[in-house]
Amino acid sequence: MSDLQNPKEKHLDLIQQLIEKTTQTKRGGGEQRIAKEHKKGKLTARERITYLVDDESDFLELGTFAADGMYQEEGGCPSAGVVTGLGAVSGRMCVIVANDATVKAGAWFPMTAKKNLRAQEIAMENRLPIIYLVDSAGVFLPMQNEIFPDKEHFGRQFRNNAQMSSMGIVQVAAIMGSCVAGGAYLPIMSDEALIVDKTGSIFLAGSYLVKAAIGENVDNETLGGATTHCEISGVTDSKYENDEDCLDAIKRIFETIGEPARAGFDRKETKAPAVAPEKIFELFPVDRAKPYDMHQVLETLVDAGSFDEYKAGFGQTLVCGTARIDGWAVGILANQRKMVKTKKGELQMGGVIYSDSADKAARFIMNCNQRKIPLLFIQDVSGFMVGSRAEHGGIIKDGAKMVNAMANSVVPKFTVVIGNSYGAGNYAMCGKAYDPRLIVSWPTAQMAVMSGASAAKTLLQIKVASLKKEGKVITPEDETKLLKEITDKYQEELSPYYAAARLWVDEVINPLQTRRVIAAGIAAADHSPITGRFNVGVIQT
Repeated sequence: MSDLQNPKEKHLDLIQQLIEKTTQTKRGGGEQRIAKEHKKGKLTARERITYLVDDESDFLELGTFAADGMYQEEGGCPSAGVVTGLGAVSGRMCVIVANDATVKAGAWFPMTAKKNLRAQEIAMENRLPIIYLVDSAGVFLPMQNEIFPDKEHFGRQFRNNAQMSSMGIVQVAAIMGSCVAGGAYLPIMSDEALIVDKTGSIFLAGSYLVKAAIGENVDNETLGGATTHCEISGVTDSKYENDEDCLDAIKRIFETIGEPARAGFDRKETKAPAVAPEKIFELFPVDRAKPYDMHQVLETLVDAGSFDEYKAGFGQTLVCGTARIDGWAVGILANQRKMVKTKKGELQMGGVIYSDSADKAARFIMNCNQRKIPLLFIQDVSGFMVGSRAEHGGIIKDGAKMVNAMANSVVPKFTVVIGNSYGAGNYAMCGKAYDPRLIVSWPTAQMAVMSGASAAKTLLQIKVASLKKEGKVITPEDETKLLKEITDKYQEELSPYYAAARLWVDEVINPLQTRRVIAAGIAAADHSPITGRFNVGVIQT
């Protein structure tokens, strides 16, 4: 990316990279594997979702880049071998989970488990029905030690099945391909289990393992096909001729589901932003060191005339206020990236959280909880202010207030990482560890303990000291080479795709999709009434 490009050109380059990467990822295991599924009379995972949802354009895919760049020795695992997201089926918003059989026959890698659990978490937090389109060869055995026994591993999904059942969350499973071993419990622990004739099968052990274990000769269809389980064992409820027939049955089930209780978040008629969203590419710099005015960015995101700022003249490095996005009321906390001047004439660095900013944020979060307004955190944060003056002023205490209020918030939280997301700033601004209902990033995002330049210099000092301790002579040329190696590696780890691969964020999105994503998130959250009471616990004042 050339330094001579203007900001808009840089943004468009990043978006083009996003489009190309998305297109490549959505090919799954490739054209040959897709053709192989079609030859069996099966649809692919994404084709099944397209057929199932009311409007393909409204389906919000999440975790597209899960496992991106991972498992290369095993041939890669695009989207972690499973497609997940939010969509409407027969007018009802739901979570959809579809195994991608074009990727290693839908086998479960460690990130597959993490992505499935995230989908279930979204369903549980928002009290949304969930649909499983099952087509999986089971655990990827060479990595079984990383997926089988731990709390957040494969077995957790069955625990979630049981928990969702007790919560009254509707679960519908369609067995549209293989469903083997422990994975067989997922559809059968659902409320309804459908199966496609001839292509769907479900058993604890396939014919080869049965032969090896007990010496019985039996084919897979007789062992666990649709006829066996619908007419002999009673394990599944109904069998269907093909994928489309089965998906039509799911649509009919969803036509009969009763209306959910609502949280009752306020929504008015939507208005377009006062500033065209495309202007974001001129107002928001790709260069992470350049300042900008967050107020101008917000004008491209919120409904025109809806932003009502809270304590505008106080704690100015954090912009707080209520607004509307696609008609939904929302409380916004966004880092101010330009230098600001206090009433005392002091300058404060943009992107840094000071004591007054943290205090303001805590109070604003409390107000939004009192008024039942969802919270939106827009991150471009370098961290909390450091130095003797900040420490003497109680920055740790004020930061703790903010984190306490944010962590105990009972209204749903959403996070958009648009720029820096460093250190404790990531935490205070509702990073993944603090249960945002959705967390997404722009292609310009960077997530790490500290900036690349600072981290590289620190890591270089540690490396050089270690080498010298071993008695090695380090020349200035050696240091330069080492610095480049360290910087390149760290920069790769700063990438939003690196974060998305590990599900630190749910998705990397085009900035122009931000309103749509947040509105969909709040609409999903509105299905879950708030039952808890906001209580910040014990904090120092």
